[in-house]
Amino acid sequence: MLKELKKIDWILVISAAILTAIGIISIFFSLQSKDSLLLFKKQLLFFVIGFVLMLATALYFDLRYIRQNSVLILFIYSLCIISLGLLFVFGLKIKGMTGWFPIFGTTIQPTEFLKIVIALLLAKYFTIRHIEMYRVRHLLISGAYVLIPSVLIFFQPDLGSIIILWAIWLGIILIAEVKLKHLAAIFVLGILLLFFAWNFLLHDYQKERISSFINPRLNPSGQSYQANQSMIAIGSGKLFGKGFQNSTQANYGFLPEAQTDFIFSAIAEQTGLFGVIILFSLYGVIFWRIAKIALSASSTFYSLTAIALGVLIFAQVFINVGMNLRLLPVIGLTIPFLSYGGSSLISMFLALGILQNIKINSSKGYLEN
Repeated sequence: MLKELKKIDWILVISAAILTAIGIISIFFSLQSKDSLLLFKKQLLFFVIGFVLMLATALYFDLRYIRQNSVLILFIYSLCIISLGLLFVFGLKIKGMTGWFPIFGTTIQPTEFLKIVIALLLAKYFTIRHIEMYRVRHLLISGAYVLIPSVLIFFQPDLGSIIILWAIWLGIILIAEVKLKHLAAIFVLGILLLFFAWNFLLHDYQKERISSFINPRLNPSGQSYQANQSMIAIGSGKLFGKGFQNSTQANYGFLPEAQTDFIFSAIAEQTGLFGVIILFSLYGVIFWRIAKIALSASSTFYSLTAIALGVLIFAQVFINVGMNLRLLPVIGLTIPFLSYGGSSLISMFLALGILQNIKINSSKGYLEN
C-alpha cells in the first residue's frame, strides 16, 4: 500500500485540499451565528469522507471493470436516472429546487454524482467508437445519454447542472475529433434549442436572471441584486482584503449565498486580489496535473476519462467565477472544493480518486484501447 501511495499525484491532492481549507475557513466566518460552527463541522466531515473515498478509489478500485463491462456502467447510470425520478417523490425542496434527499440530518444531491457517471459513460462509449465518429448516430446516441437526465434535472429545476452535463459531452466529442460539419450542425441545433427554451421552457425567474445580466439596472433589488452585491464584495476586497473577520458583504448577509454560489466573491472580499491570485493558481495547478494524467494515460479510455473529469471541474470553475464577476448570468452553480455542500465536495474528491487511479494503473503499464 505504501508503494501505491507514492504513486499518487500529491501535488494535485494538496492543491485541492488547500482550496477546501480556504473554503471551510470562509464558510465559518461568513455566518455570524450559531449555524457557522455547525456548517464548519459538517464541511470538515464532508472533507474527511471525500478524502477517504478518494484514497479508496485510487488504491482499491480498478477502472478496467468499467472499461470491460458495459452492463456495469449502464447499471450505475440507470440507478442515477432512477434517483433523479425519486426526487420528485421523496426529494427535499430547498429554495424552489427539488434536488436533495434528506438523510441522517443532512442532504445528498444525486446530480453531483451523476456528472461523474456521465463522464465515465461517455469516455467508455467514445473509446469503442471514436474511429467511427463520422457516423452521426454516435453523436445522437451519446447525446441521448445526456438528454435523459437533463430532462429530469430541468424539472427540479437545476439549469446549472444541465449546462455542466452538456459541457462534458461537448468537450469529449471535440477530443474525439468529430467532423466540422457535425460541429456546425450541433451549433445551429443549440441556437434553435435556446430559442425554443426561451419561449416555451424557461421559467419567468430564469428569464429575469438572463435579462438582468444583460441590463443590471433592470431589477437592482431583484434578480440583479446577487450579481451587484457580488461585484461590491469583490471590489471592496482591494489588494489584500478585509480579513475573514472584518468583511461586511459576506459576514453580515449582504452577499446572498456567501457559502455556496458566491463564495468566490466572499473570499475575494476577505483576502483581496492577493487571495484571488492564490485561488486561480491552485486551480491552475489542478488543471495542469489533470492534463498531465490525461497525456500520460496508458489507454484511450483512461485518457478520455481524465479529460471528461477535467472538463467537469473546469466548466464549473469557469461558470461560477463568471457569475461572480457578472460576466455570465446567475444560474445557481457551486465552485469545486470551495463551496459548502457535502455532495459537491465528496463528488469532487471522488473524481480526484478516479484520476489517481488512472495515474497508478498507467504507471503499471496496463495497456488497452
